[in-house]
Amino acid sequence: MAGCRSGQNAMAERSAALREVDRIDTGPRFMAEDAARLNERFADCTTLELLRAVLIDGVAGKVALVSSFGAESAVLLHLAAQVSRHVPVLFLETGKHFPETLAYRDTLVERLGLADLRNLTPDADVLAARDGNGLRWSFDPDGCCEIRKVAPLAGALAQFDASLTGRKSFQSATRANLPRFELDTSDAQGRLKINPLIDWSADDIQQWLDANHLPRHPLVALGYPSIGCSPCTSKVAPGEDPRSGRWKGWDKIECGIHGVAATENPEDLPPGYEPAF
Repeated sequence: MAGCRSGQNAMAERSAALREVDRIDTGPRFMAEDAARLNERFADCTTLELLRAVLIDGVAGKVALVSSFGAESAVLLHLAAQVSRHVPVLFLETGKHFPETLAYRDTLVERLGLADLRNLTPDADVLAARDGNGLRWSFDPDGCCEIRKVAPLAGALAQFDASLTGRKSFQSATRANLPRFELDTSDAQGRLKINPLIDWSADDIQQWLDANHLPRHPLVALGYPSIGCSPCTSKVAPGEDPRSGRWKGWDKIECGIHGVAATENPEDLPPGYEPAF
């Protein structure tokens, strides 16, 4: 496509964009203007063209794909595997997943030939100190996500310049206006967050799954269109927001890995706080 440039031009632009960062190691990898430039450049590209530029031409540096192996994860994993089966795939093994999710992860890894799956687990000492009985999700879901998701992912992403996500605009109001390229605001490192499927519709997802005979997460058929950890995932009624089954009953819509850096100490809870089911 006319608006999609790759190959030598892409590498030249990548070199120019990072020249200053190469000289100043403590500076952010990317700035807001870099994300804006990439959004303009790849506005007319197909998803596969974008992934080739990212995974082969290196327009975003060293990249990892973050996957929940959830309801729609097979699509991005399948697309990425067509470009490179060696892309690092980061999975947050929280210790709270449905058994079906873990089995689905193993099925997709084998089916797609993914060669670099990395299971990220919580720090054992932090887990023992802050969630020793495993019930923090019941009274402090933000703190639970911080320990089991946010912190492990932050540590793993420190060695990467960008991450690929499977977010789509139709999933929730908070994702409706996301661009393809954005700055990762979880810390000050200036990583890019890349959303290759942001403009895909629910029908696009289903058509890709069908056309490529990709296996479905077994819980989807049981009424779970969005799947996270088992204690905080509920069935969704027809017509409801697909993510409305996540953290039902709490003023919480995201786990925190896509948000700003946490400033709260997970240990700071009111005296006498007890789990409530």
